[in-house]
Amino acid sequence: MDKRTGGQILIDALINNGTKTIFGVPGESYLEALDAIYQRRNKIRFITCRQEGGAGYMADAWANATGKPGVCFVTRGPGVANASIGLHTAFQGSTPMVLLIGQIPRHQREREAFQEIDYKQMLGPVTKWVAQIDSAERIPEFVNRAFAIAQNGRPGPVALALPEDMLLDHAEVEDLPPAIVVKSLPGEKDIEQVEKLLGNAKRPLLVLGGSNWDDKGRKAIQDFAERNHIPVAAGFRRQDTFDNTHKCYVGNLGFGSFPHLLDYVVSSDLIIAIGSRLADATVRKYTLVNAPKPRQKLVHILSAAEELGRVLMPDLAICCDPNCFAEAINEHVTITDPIWAQVTATLSSEHNSSLVLGPQVGPVDMGKIMEYLRACLPADAIITNGAGNYADWPNKMFTYQSARTTLAPVSGAMGYSIPSAVAAKLAFPDRVVVSFAGDGEFLMNGQEIATAAQYGVNPVILVINNGSYGTIRMHQEIRHPDRISGTDLKNPDFAAYARSFGINGEVVENTNQFRPVFEAALKAREATVIEIHVGHDSFGPDTSISGLK
Repeated sequence: MDKRTGGQILIDALINNGTKTIFGVPGESYLEALDAIYQRRNKIRFITCRQEGGAGYMADAWANATGKPGVCFVTRGPGVANASIGLHTAFQGSTPMVLLIGQIPRHQREREAFQEIDYKQMLGPVTKWVAQIDSAERIPEFVNRAFAIAQNGRPGPVALALPEDMLLDHAEVEDLPPAIVVKSLPGEKDIEQVEKLLGNAKRPLLVLGGSNWDDKGRKAIQDFAERNHIPVAAGFRRQDTFDNTHKCYVGNLGFGSFPHLLDYVVSSDLIIAIGSRLADATVRKYTLVNAPKPRQKLVHILSAAEELGRVLMPDLAICCDPNCFAEAINEHVTITDPIWAQVTATLSSEHNSSLVLGPQVGPVDMGKIMEYLRACLPADAIITNGAGNYADWPNKMFTYQSARTTLAPVSGAMGYSIPSAVAAKLAFPDRVVVSFAGDGEFLMNGQEIATAAQYGVNPVILVINNGSYGTIRMHQEIRHPDRISGTDLKNPDFAAYARSFGINGEVVENTNQFRPVFEAALKAREATVIEIHVGHDSFGPDTSISGLK
């Protein structure tokens, strides 16, 4: 074996684990790794971002879009502090992610050296594992362990600190094969118990969630639902786990759910949750499903044993991969003439009817725009958004037909929309990517349109502008009417801002202007920002300040 620097060993270990793209902001603490990327540039690329928070979001979005761990590289101190929002988002979203951190030299530890932080203390609550590699010989071992932990059990983020002097060290070390991803199977008795519970149910519901569905599992659960006429709901911001146009799909749970679905969940007598933790955002702060003991019978299927029974006490807990469970239940469970078939048809019809809105307040009718987007976008179009009331438009009023087509932070983090759109386009340059951003949310990471311009990717970015932090203003009007404090915004000209980066910028001030502008954006080689003036009274589907008053 030839001697290699720690930086070279690190990049080779990443390549061996299938990494083709790294997002980051460069730092002097990991120059040897950057040089190793240059040496291996035919196998791996470094995407230079404009802020570490955007880089972290891009790594999270890459993982959700591709199903492969996202990798982010940042420098010590301020760099990792900025990137920590990406870790929190990946942790709450159960997204496999590896954060690499350039660290101070080993001999400077415990002196409060320049930008020194104890990462085990700082990042422990928002990661599955944090470690520092002090020996170049052990880099392949640590990297493989990081990828294994990130992907196995409940997927999530890990962090590795890399002292800059260690990356300079030379070592002879053997490369390792990729980390192993283990998929556990359900037992025969588990499936038999599910069949018995389902056979005794009158108002069952499947709830799908999690980040680790594959095509076989998705098809199996769809076939199972169709054959058994069972209603299927997606967890909070997990709409792409099931075809929203399917006759068994009844809507998504969480904030922004339609009332007919919420009523059904409360009255349901059996919930089969596959891959979903049924976290408070999905069950609306446990008002739909009581914690710790639900009113409904609960079958809970998760790939991490430590998550089962942690918050909700299930009647049947099954620790296995959701795809393996879907294939097993599809193969072995069929309910003859299910008594809930008509209820499923009614729920599905109500969901479809709810997508058609009456006239919306303001100069631009977003209901009409969503109707147009549902009709014109291809089934594999990727839709991204951040957080805010505006996000109800893509999360509530769009129909997702294909897997991994919604990129939205389960953590409710603002600033996600633009980085995720850039990452999606880098992953799939030939697919349509449409990003929804709020006017307040856009400016949190809007500078990443520079990354889109630099790498020549062309997402279409819709900025829904109502001149406020809309979600907070809505709650403010409910609790403290007419006492506006801290929620009004003075915005820039978003279209002009976009053009200053060398991409397209357009403004839509009435509904009829949108279609030609959007169609031109789809044909453009550059990214396009479309600023949509919905008016100060518009706060999402059928939601307005005047209505609240």
